[in-house]
Amino acid sequence: MTKMQRDYRKLVRFAAVSFDFLPCALTCKTYFARIVKSKKGLRKKGADMNYIVFDLEWNQCPYGKERENRRLPFEILEIGAVKLDENKTIVDSFQEIIKPAVYKRLHFRTREILDLDGAALNHGLPFPKAVKKFLDWCGEDAKFCTWGTADLVELQRNLKYYKLLYLLKGPIFFYDIQKLFGLVYEGEKTARSLEYAIDFMEEGKEGQFHRALNDAYYTAEIFRKLPKTFVEEHSSIDCYQNPKSRSEEIHMVYPGYYKYISREFPTKEEAMKDREVTKTKCFLCGETARKKVRWFSVNPKSHMCLALCPKHGYFKGKIRLKKTDEGRYYVIKTLKQTDEQEAALIREKKEQLRKKRRMKRHQEKQEKNCTF
Repeated sequence: MTKMQRDYRKLVRFAAVSFDFLPCALTCKTYFARIVKSKKGLRKKGADMNYIVFDLEWNQCPYGKERENRRLPFEILEIGAVKLDENKTIVDSFQEIIKPAVYKRLHFRTREILDLDGAALNHGLPFPKAVKKFLDWCGEDAKFCTWGTADLVELQRNLKYYKLLYLLKGPIFFYDIQKLFGLVYEGEKTARSLEYAIDFMEEGKEGQFHRALNDAYYTAEIFRKLPKTFVEEHSSIDCYQNPKSRSEEIHMVYPGYYKYISREFPTKEEAMKDREVTKTKCFLCGETARKKVRWFSVNPKSHMCLALCPKHGYFKGKIRLKKTDEGRYYVIKTLKQTDEQEAALIREKKEQLRKKRRMKRHQEKQEKNCTF
C-alpha cells in the first residue's frame, strides 16, 4: 500500500458522512482568504492557521441557457474539503450534500460525471445551512486552495443568491493549485485536469474523480508537494468581490511582475481614462517607465502597451477589462519585465492590428458605397 493510499484511508475516518454512495476505501504571504470574523491581514492571537483545500460540484439548468436563472447559472450540489495545518499535514475533512432548490432536475452533463442520484440529493442540507456549516468548519484563519479559479467564484455567486455574501469577505487571496502545478512542473501557467496532474505525479487513484471530497483530497496531495516559499510568492486573487473605492484598490508585487486591481467604473471608456489605470511605473525602483508603445486595444476586453525604465529595461503592460454582475467594469493590470525581442513583437502586433482595422474600415466603406 502506497503512502497516498494509507493517507487516503486515514482521511476517510475524518469525514462525517454516512451516505452509501461514498467509496468504501475511500511579499504575498501576509494575505489569505478571510472569513467574515477575521481582521484583514491579521491573525488572531492563539488562532491556528489552516489551509482549506476545497472542491465543489454543481448543476446547471437542464432546459438550456435561455431558461436558466441569470443570478445562479450554476447551483452547488456538493462541498468537499480537506483541512491541513501549517506543516501541510491533513488534520480533518468535510463533506456535505446540498438539496437543490433552483434546478431540481439534473443536467445531462451533470448526470454523466457526478455519481449522485435524486434520493441522495433529497436528503441533502439546504445551501444556507450547508455553507454556514462549511465556513464554521474552516475557522477564522483559513487560506483557501482550489484547483483552478471557478470554485471560489461559484461559491460566492451562490452565497450572493441567498444574500449570504457577507459571510465571506472579498477580494479573496488564495492558492490556485492548478496554476502552481503548471508553474512548478511545466514552467508556465497551464490548465491541466486534476487527473492529469495526479498521473503526472505518479500518485495512486483511490476514489473516483468528480466527487467533491475525493477531488479535494487529490488537490491536497499535489499541494503538499509544492515548495512552500514558491507557493507563498505566487498567491492568486479572486475578484468576484472587487474593490469598490480607490482606497480598496489592490497593488501587488510578485516575482517578475506587478498586479493592480482597480475600483469599479460605469463604462470601459471611463476605466481607460483613469490615470491610475493607464500609469506605468517600474515596480522595482518606483520610477516612471515611459511608454514606448501607448495602450492599444487587442480586443474589446484587453489592451497592451510597452514601457521602458532607464534602469530596469522594458516592461510589457496588459489590461483586462472585467464586467461585474451589475454591468459595471473594473481593471486588472499587469506589468511584467520583458526583453528587446518581445518589445519588437509588441510593436509589430500594434502595427498589424492597425493595418487590419484600416482594411476593415475600407471594406465597410466600399460595401456601403455599393448599396447606393
